[in-house]
Amino acid sequence: MQLAFPYRIKEKQLWLSPGRCIFWEEQKSLIVSDLHFGKTGHFRKAGIAVPQAVYKEDLQRLFEQIQYFQPETLIIVGDLFHSLLNMELELFRKWRDDLPDLVIHLIKGNHDILEDEWYMRANINLNNEKLLVDDICFIHDISHIKISRPVPIPAQGSSQGYASPRYFFSGHLHPGIRISGSGKQSLCFPCFHFGKQYAVIPAFSRFTGVAIIQPGAGENVFAIVENKVMQLQ
Repeated sequence: MQLAFPYRIKEKQLWLSPGRCIFWEEQKSLIVSDLHFGKTGHFRKAGIAVPQAVYKEDLQRLFEQIQYFQPETLIIVGDLFHSLLNMELELFRKWRDDLPDLVIHLIKGNHDILEDEWYMRANINLNNEKLLVDDICFIHDISHIKISRPVPIPAQGSSQGYASPRYFFSGHLHPGIRISGSGKQSLCFPCFHFGKQYAVIPAFSRFTGVAIIQPGAGENVFAIVENKVMQLQ
C-alpha cells in the first residue's frame, strides 16, 4: 500500500490516503464518502452487465484501509449505499460482522434510502443531517450550509449550549482535477479539495465519475495519481 500524505488543518493531523480516504490521527477516525455500495447490483437489475468484482474490490479496499490505519471509528460522509436492498448489501452485512469493534457513523446522503431499521441491525449510527466531532462538522452536501457566517450546531451529548464548527468536511460532489500536459493533452483525477472553510473528499467508489473543480486562491488540492497523493496547489 502506498504511503499516506500528511496534512495539517485547524490544528488537526490528517493523513490523505491514495485509497480515497482520510485518517484523522487525534480522533483515530477514518473518513470516507460516497462508497455507493450496491450500485453495481442496481445496474445489473436494470439489465446493464456490470461485474460484481467492481463492488468486491471496493469493499476489499475499504478493509485494507482499516487494517492499515487501525481506526476506532469509521465516519462515512454520506452515500454509503446507492439504492434499495440487494444482494450486495447483504454481503456488506457479513463484512460488517467481521469488524464488530469498529464504530461506524453515517451522515445520511441522498442515496441512503434504506429503512432506518436496516442501519440499526448493521450496527451503524445514523445521522440524518450532520455530525459534529470536536469542532469539525461532517455534512454530505456542503451546499446545504451557508458558510458565510458561523453556524450554531447543538453539541453532541448535551441538551444545553451550542458548539460552532471551525471547519466542515463534505462529500457528494466527487471532486476531480484536470491536469494538462504537453500537446494540449489533459487527464482528470479524483482529488481532495481543501478550501478555507470546508473540504470536499473524493468518492471512495471507483465506479463513479468526477466533477471538475476550480480551486480558488489559497485553497489546497491533492490529486490521486497512479496510486499516489500529489499536492497541486
